[in-house]
Amino acid sequence: MQGSNMQFEAQRNRLPSLYEVLARKTAAPVDLYCFYIYMRDQQRSVDYLDFWLDVAQHTSLCRHFVRELRRSILVETPDLEKTNSKRSSYMLDHMSEMNDPAGPSTDLNDDEKIKDQNLSAYLRENTGASNHSPQSSLGSQPSGLRASGDRAFPGGERPPRPSFMSRNSPTRTDSNSPAHTVARADIRASAEKILFTYILPGSEREVVLPQGIVQAITTAIEEEGRDDPELFDTAKDYTFQAMERDAFPGFLRSKALGNLVPPSLFLRAVFGILAMFAGFWAGFIFIFLDFPKHTRCWVILPFTIGVYLLASQQYSIDPILALVGYSEYTFFNFSHVREPYVRKLLNKRALMVLLVTIAVGVCAIVLFVFVPGVRL
Repeated sequence: MQGSNMQFEAQRNRLPSLYEVLARKTAAPVDLYCFYIYMRDQQRSVDYLDFWLDVAQHTSLCRHFVRELRRSILVETPDLEKTNSKRSSYMLDHMSEMNDPAGPSTDLNDDEKIKDQNLSAYLRENTGASNHSPQSSLGSQPSGLRASGDRAFPGGERPPRPSFMSRNSPTRTDSNSPAHTVARADIRASAEKILFTYILPGSEREVVLPQGIVQAITTAIEEEGRDDPELFDTAKDYTFQAMERDAFPGFLRSKALGNLVPPSLFLRAVFGILAMFAGFWAGFIFIFLDFPKHTRCWVILPFTIGVYLLASQQYSIDPILALVGYSEYTFFNFSHVREPYVRKLLNKRALMVLLVTIAVGVCAIVLFVFVPGVRL
C-alpha cells in the first residue's frame, strides 16, 4: 500500500484533493497530519475533522467485526447455511474484502456502494443477536454479555469505551483496524460515543449539522438501536463538503504556496518594521551628518534584514527555508517538504520573493549610500 501511494505521488503533477489527503495518499506538508494541525490552530474547526475521522474509524470497526465473524464461522462451521440464513451467508461471503473509502459516499463506485449497503444491512439485521459475534462463534463469549450484545454491568452502567478510543490505543493491523477481536458491544459503544460527543445539541464537541440530520441519527441510535455505519453517511458527507469548501482551499494556500505559520508571520512583520526603521534612521543620520560613503554601507545590514522579513511576511514564505526543502507546521517546528509538486511550487515562489527582496533592498541601499550628504 505504501509503495502504491508513493508511486501515485510521483505521478501527480497537481495539488492534491481533500479525498487524497484524508486517504493518506499525500506527503508533507499537505498530508493528513499537517491538515489536522491547520484545522486545529488556524481554522479552529478541528471538531469537524475529528468527527469525520471517528466515523471513518467506526466504519473500519464494523468491517473488522464482520471480517472476524466470517473468519470464525468458516473455521467452526464451513457450511454457513447450517448456522445462518442464506441472506446472511451471502452477505458475509461478499464482504471479505472491503476498503475504507476516504471521500463522501456519493463518490463510491457501484461495487463499493453495494458492499457498504450489505455491511449496514447485515448489522441491522443481526442487531441484538448474541450468536453473531466472533467470540460466540468461537465458543468464547463471556457469560456477562446480554442478548443485545451489551455487557451486564452492576448499576446499569454503560460499557467502557472500546480500547481503540482510549489514549493508550493498541497496535493496529495493516488494515487500519483494531488488532484485537471486536465485540458487538464495541460497535454500539462507538456509535454512542459519536452521538454524545459530536451530534447531540450541547455535546462536548458539537458539530453544526442540519437539524434533520441530527434528528435522524438520534432516532436511529436511541430508538431503533442501530449502530451500522450507514446511519452516519449523510453527516459524514456534510462535514466532508464543509471542509472541502471552507477549510481546504486555505490549507492549500498556506502549505502549498507558503511555508510559514501565523505566529511566525507576525514576528517577521514586527522585526521587519523595526529593521526598516533602523535602516531609515541610520541612513538619514549618515546623510545629514555627511558621513563618508564607506561608512554609509552599514545601512546594507538593516535594509537587507527588513526587506527580507517583510517580503517573507507578505508572501507567507521564507525563501531560504523553501529552497532547502523545509516547511513550518507549528511555531518554530519544521518538516521536510516531501510532496514533489508542492516542492516545485515553493521553489518557484521562493525565487520570486528573493528577486523582490534583492530589487527593493538594492534600491534602498543605493539611495542612502550614494545620495550627496549635507551636514546640518
